[in-house]
Amino acid sequence: MMKKIAILGSTGSIGTQTLEVVRYNKDIQVTALAAGSNVKLLEEQIREFKPRLACLWDEEKAKELAVRVADTGTKIVSGMEGLLEIAVMEGYEILVTAVVGMIGIRPTMAAIEAGKDIALANKETLVTAGHLIIPLVKEKKVRLLPVDSEHSAIFQCLNGEHGNKIEKILLTASGGPFRGWTREQMKNVQVEDALKHPNWSMGAKLTIDSSTMVNKGLEVMEAKWLFDVGMDDVQVVVQPKSVIHSMVQFEDGAVMAQLGTPDMKLPIQYALYYPERRPMRGDRLDFWSMKEIIFDKPDYENFRGLALAREAGKAGGSVPVVFNAANEFAVAKFLGKKISYLEITDMLEAAMEHHKKITHPSLDEVLETEAETYEFLKKQWNF
Repeated sequence: MMKKIAILGSTGSIGTQTLEVVRYNKDIQVTALAAGSNVKLLEEQIREFKPRLACLWDEEKAKELAVRVADTGTKIVSGMEGLLEIAVMEGYEILVTAVVGMIGIRPTMAAIEAGKDIALANKETLVTAGHLIIPLVKEKKVRLLPVDSEHSAIFQCLNGEHGNKIEKILLTASGGPFRGWTREQMKNVQVEDALKHPNWSMGAKLTIDSSTMVNKGLEVMEAKWLFDVGMDDVQVVVQPKSVIHSMVQFEDGAVMAQLGTPDMKLPIQYALYYPERRPMRGDRLDFWSMKEIIFDKPDYENFRGLALAREAGKAGGSVPVVFNAANEFAVAKFLGKKISYLEITDMLEAAMEHHKKITHPSLDEVLETEAETYEFLKKQWNF
């Protein structure tokens, strides 16, 4: 039977790898694609996968795309309205949310309302609106399937463990390119240095987040929502080779781990076909050449982003929104070479200190908090 999916963020790292999974399996039909501004690649994807609907966030580029694909049967839409049109369209079962940032919240919620299962690769959605999304998932009885390699690993470790209590989630981290460095050593880090991840191939934003370990902080908050645990029940373990993707410790002391090569296609395929496992091409772990797996404690002092994420997650309410929005703003400025590397965490700290917490923010309040955080940082840093 043909499985029908839609992909938000189809030209990014997760989106393009999802389409590789589609190419290999032959029994998935892509009904809709959405991207930010990459006209050329989205046109190629439209011609190959023939979706009914495609969206470009940038309105002018969407008009250009519409002209370029006028000979196809694909309707072109743009902006948030376009994303929402894809989210609720009939004729598909799973929405792959692979956009970066809080832009994913509204289409994810709209798709859940429309009864779609979600293959979630947009962690910011749960970090900032988990208190709205998890109850909605339960109410609409849809499946929320994690695509992040760590959360997929935890999900796989919990398979067949229905009702058994989690004592602790052990969330692994590579430590990024600056593992073992002090803040003093990171003073002069340039964009090019921070974009060199030792194990994974990711988009620019995610690679910077991994280098600051903010990404791991976001994943701790995401795990809290996905697996219904407290912030203190998620322990970060540094495992530099990214062979163990994450672990779960149960109350009898047993620890289940999921291992594999660092390849995002595995968690993507697992989410799309869950609970079935399909054959997949690619490297396999070679234990003889690996010989050992090294572990280390996370460095909360030099990697302030991870410590601030824990603070934000424990505070709850609107504080994770501020943490995430400040990070999105700061990373964009760093990638644009407008601020120094260490100013990323300075911005997070300043925004969190300035904010007055809303205990249970509505969706409008979440989005207002994001905008207010941007405005505050623009003023403070004179942008």
